[in-house]
Amino acid sequence: MSLPKGLAEEVARNLVMVAQLIDEDPEKAYGYSRVALRLASRVAAVREAAGFAAYATQKYSEALAEFRAARRMSGGVELWPVMADCERGLGRPERALAMAGESEVQKLDKAGQVEMRLVAAGARRDLGQLDAAIVTLQSPELASSANHPWTARLRYAYADALLAAGRETEAREWFAKALEADKDGVTDASDRLAELDGVEFVDAFDDSDEDSDEDVTEDAQAAGDDVDLDEDDEDDDESDDRDDEGSAGDDKAGDKS
Repeated sequence: MSLPKGLAEEVARNLVMVAQLIDEDPEKAYGYSRVALRLASRVAAVREAAGFAAYATQKYSEALAEFRAARRMSGGVELWPVMADCERGLGRPERALAMAGESEVQKLDKAGQVEMRLVAAGARRDLGQLDAAIVTLQSPELASSANHPWTARLRYAYADALLAAGRETEAREWFAKALEADKDGVTDASDRLAELDGVEFVDAFDDSDEDSDEDVTEDAQAAGDDVDLDEDDEDDDESDDRDDEGSAGDDKAGDKS
């Protein structure tokens, strides 16, 4: 569907904002997607962007509706894995598993098939089927030494499933493999490895330490003030004693006279 030039530019500006903000500020991205949707709801790209913005804000029912609309308009299958994950988000892992067995999966490219495998393994875990989740992730893609955009996430998911099943030694090995493949930092494999190794990171610029130093300084100042006050009190007492002695001497002199 084509749009008038002015309208197309306005829609494009909103879609650009969605793409720029969806990771750092999903709520704001969602707001821009709603504007684009209001302007051009019959454009597949707009419905898809609206779906991803809703998905990023965990509005899974809305996201699924938008993805379905985009798929009807475009006729493609690339949204199939994220649609299945929306079913998981809605608490329907059985539906996600059913989608993993549909013929649409065979039409996906390699990245899409790996994504579908990740969703299916997640659905197995939702159902408490840890061993089945591990088996689901075991694949030629997992065993491959080649590094693809999805390699780190696949290895990480496998490591996490192993750890959940109590297979800590194997989990550590696969977290290390995930870290090796994770050039863009899309996972927290390094943190998980450190946790397994018992390593704790301490912030050298912890605000609490600064607060403690300030408290110590304030206490010291307060103690110093108390000392000064005590010394002043002692000086005042000595002065009063001298005055009393002088008064007593005057009284004695008066008695003699």
